[in-house]
Amino acid sequence: MTISTIPRSAGILLHPTSLPGPFGIGDFGPIAYRWVETLAAMKQSWWQILPLGPTGASDSPYQSFSAFAAEIKLLSPELLEQDGLVTRSLWEGKSFPEDHVDFSQVIPFKMSLLRAAWEGFQNGKATHLKDDFAVYTKREGGWLNDYALYTAIRESLGGTPLTEWPKNLLHREPVALATAEKELASVVGMHKFGQFLFDRQWAALRKFAADRGVKILGDASIFVALDSADVWANSDQFLLDPNRKPTVVAGVPPDYFSEDGQHWGNPIYDWKRMAQTGYAWWCARMTRQLRQVDLIRLDHFRGFCQAWHIPASEKTARNGKWVDGPGLQLFERLRSVLGGLPLVAEDLGLITPDVVALRDQLELPGMRVLQFALDGPLNLHWPHNYVPNSVCYTGTHDNDTTNGWYGGLTDKDRNYLALTLGRAIGDPAWDLIRSAWSSVSALAVAPLQDVLSLGNEARMNKPGVATGNWGWRFRLDQFRPDLISRLGNFTTLYNRLPVVKQ
Repeated sequence: MTISTIPRSAGILLHPTSLPGPFGIGDFGPIAYRWVETLAAMKQSWWQILPLGPTGASDSPYQSFSAFAAEIKLLSPELLEQDGLVTRSLWEGKSFPEDHVDFSQVIPFKMSLLRAAWEGFQNGKATHLKDDFAVYTKREGGWLNDYALYTAIRESLGGTPLTEWPKNLLHREPVALATAEKELASVVGMHKFGQFLFDRQWAALRKFAADRGVKILGDASIFVALDSADVWANSDQFLLDPNRKPTVVAGVPPDYFSEDGQHWGNPIYDWKRMAQTGYAWWCARMTRQLRQVDLIRLDHFRGFCQAWHIPASEKTARNGKWVDGPGLQLFERLRSVLGGLPLVAEDLGLITPDVVALRDQLELPGMRVLQFALDGPLNLHWPHNYVPNSVCYTGTHDNDTTNGWYGGLTDKDRNYLALTLGRAIGDPAWDLIRSAWSSVSALAVAPLQDVLSLGNEARMNKPGVATGNWGWRFRLDQFRPDLISRLGNFTTLYNRLPVVKQ
């Protein structure tokens, strides 16, 4: 058994897009600061978020156009106005839904906001940002140049996915790139400016949180999207054919939940090639993300031991094979570059002994989810089987809300849950919060939906369903003031108070 490096603490899972506000999607404006103050008032040490990258297919943060870039839809119009870049005339008279993100409305609005900010900046507004922007573009360098040019080219082609680009651009022929850089210079500059603005707004919010004892638990998907700046700029790091199409794609095999398995379609890394570079791409990626967050939940940790390789021609995940990943070698390299491994291993699903061995050898905390615990007393998701070096959840962004989950249980399972918890189930969400908070896990986390005791109308994502996900937002009238003291009292009772700086 390892000793956790995470102090005993607690947190709330809420992606910034789910914050309330007047602009159709949560952002880094005044309400985000109120949210941080609320976390501190609830005595929470952690704000857990989903990946911050620019969303691609189906608006999923796990299918991003870049593993390095950030989502400009999170930019706050009010903060851009404070910087003197835009005026409120851009949003006066606009109306957005309050309880969900209508991406078809939000995307063009936020792009118009970025265009206006860039135009204003070029025309001499916000001169106080000029030097900082120059320093930023020089510091971020390679990934920023690649992402901005990729995005500008993609837009110039009407959103055409990468594999359908003209061959000279797809293969990054020098003459074609030079021509694109010249012709699209202003758009390239705009996308660099968007990344600068994101990092500026997020850094200020993160400092505000840190000053109040709230740290950020981020998220990194193991794989990247095929249609991404990462694949375009680093094609030799992936298992691709000469036309930049994948020879194999990622997923998981058939199981109890899916007879066809899950066909994710992501390209898979050429780990041998990456090893030859000292895993430079991964080191750069993790370095970049750890400038944005304090701790990273590493999605699909199993894939670093073995990944399910599906031939690219297959339409389901039935016909694939397990192929070894980089294992210990990658993480030892990351440790040497990062000075440690501030990671949480997402070790859910079918976990084999080699995965457990790697996680424990690296002394990474794994995940425990109370909703997965009903099949018997040996189930590792029951609190009586926890180890301190773990992160306990009532549920995750991929689950039903706890109240929704409980509503779908059989009487047998409800009775078993009550027997195991030692009490009648009154408020399912808060009964599981109490169990998580009282467990020996170093960190206990609940999605905000459970704190608010919401049903499945508030579910964030249904895996395997392509549409209708990622849009949930909470309304201010759903957050009762008594919830602050209630969660704060649990956090005090179960010794999860934030560590106070001396």
